[in-house]
Amino acid sequence: MENIKASLTAIDNLFTDESLIAEEYKISEINQREYLLNGKLIPWNGEVTEVFSPVFIQSSEGLKRKLLGTIPHTSAKEALESLEAAVAAYDNGQGEWPTMSVENRIKCMQKFVYLMIQQRQLVIKLLMWEIGKSLPDSTKEFDRTVEYINATIDALKDLDRESSRFEEAEGVLAQIRRSSLGVVLSMGPFNYPLNEIFTTLIPALIMGNTILFKLPKHGVLAHYPLLNAFKEAFPPGTVNTLYGRGAEIISPLMESGKVNVLAFIGSSKVANSLKKLHPKANRLRSILSLDAKNAAIVTKHADLDVAVSECLLGALSFNGQRCTALKLIFVQKEIAAAFVEKLSEAVAALKPGLPWDKDVKITPLPEFDKPNYLKNCLDDALAHGAQIINENGGYSNNSFVFPAVVYPVNDKMKLYHEEQFGPIIPVVPFDTIDEPIEYQINASHGMQVSIFSEDPKEVASLIDPFVNLVSRVNINCLSQRGPDVFPFTGRKDSAEGTLSISDALRSFSIRSLVATKSTDANKKLFNSIVRDHDSNFLSTDYIF
Repeated sequence: MENIKASLTAIDNLFTDESLIAEEYKISEINQREYLLNGKLIPWNGEVTEVFSPVFIQSSEGLKRKLLGTIPHTSAKEALESLEAAVAAYDNGQGEWPTMSVENRIKCMQKFVYLMIQQRQLVIKLLMWEIGKSLPDSTKEFDRTVEYINATIDALKDLDRESSRFEEAEGVLAQIRRSSLGVVLSMGPFNYPLNEIFTTLIPALIMGNTILFKLPKHGVLAHYPLLNAFKEAFPPGTVNTLYGRGAEIISPLMESGKVNVLAFIGSSKVANSLKKLHPKANRLRSILSLDAKNAAIVTKHADLDVAVSECLLGALSFNGQRCTALKLIFVQKEIAAAFVEKLSEAVAALKPGLPWDKDVKITPLPEFDKPNYLKNCLDDALAHGAQIINENGGYSNNSFVFPAVVYPVNDKMKLYHEEQFGPIIPVVPFDTIDEPIEYQINASHGMQVSIFSEDPKEVASLIDPFVNLVSRVNINCLSQRGPDVFPFTGRKDSAEGTLSISDALRSFSIRSLVATKSTDANKKLFNSIVRDHDSNFLSTDYIF
């Protein structure tokens, strides 16, 4: 009972006076009054949007969300100006950026990385304050993003080296390279506001496309320190930032028909509505990472300790706010009681706190309405026969919600069907393995699954059906995106296109070739062009 009281006390006293926060983690208000357009930081004197932290602080009026600052609330007018800047910079593929040599585009990207690293500490601090991500995870997000950019540069070098030779077949001589697509509208989520959006923005950019960069709803200020890096590293109009309500500024961009690629990470409902706005559907390429409700399947042959450890991390890393999180756990009835008991004990031991607290595991949630939504999910589950198993499960304090292990969950409950995207772990008991397979067959999503079993024949019998139902099958481990060199995609409503480091370069480009009949005269012509470096495309230069 003392441990329960201590934990409840920790949650109740989570938010304190700002003066008690260590100086190194305090932050001053940032009132952003500029946005990036056509290579310039344009002053903004119009309407602004306040940015609040999920962290509450004591005030004379009681607990209130910390005001972090303000950002421009631009309109459709500014969005269309940004579109025209991107269109002009691309110039039907004739602009400076799309015609620049791969080597020089890489140099620009390397300059960006150098300038980005100068802002590391401020960006990490903003990630903690804006989205409630812990210090280790915020640090990891920044550093992983830098690693991703450097790995993308290396992958492009490999791709260019593969393309630096001529091919000859059936009397035809050709050089095949990858070319840019046009204007890319890049939109990312709040949960990884830096890393996720950069996994589309960076490959799109380095392949010679121009960018319209819609900042995420939460985590927007974390990009402010990087605006100058974009400005200094790339030609004017190559990257342009968009602020404001998506419904107001994105619709006219899509309706213009001038967006060539939609790179979107979010809900399938929003993605579908955006695609429908484009007047020339066949000209629009979509790279999408969408809904997911990844299931774990724990059979009676599983190592319970491994299953509990991996499911805990898979379900609650960053409070379960990941598209790759484990959001529904099927457990065979013979071991369900033991599994739920072990999982509940592990969850109850998780440390609640603020993002900079040492060893913190559960932090405040950035979405204003998320605590109420999670409560509704829990109430619905309880009304349909489930119980909250762990100590303090679902207990809340303003923006903070302690994780809840919910059991037994059935198909009458919201938690069985909806992507909760938060710290709730629904556990479904099953008799035969056909039940979780049937669930996945009928599900609208198809991203990943995690299978826990030590029986080789059982594992093999599950691998074969699931590889045709989801894009990644994890054996005795959590679901996740990385390593970034592995394909990241999904079936059904979960994704369109593939995002790994090498796949993304291909997703944001198209194969182009220059060909001629293999005659002596044509060979002499090509040799002259290559020798004198008259073409960036027709080239045998080898990038080291």
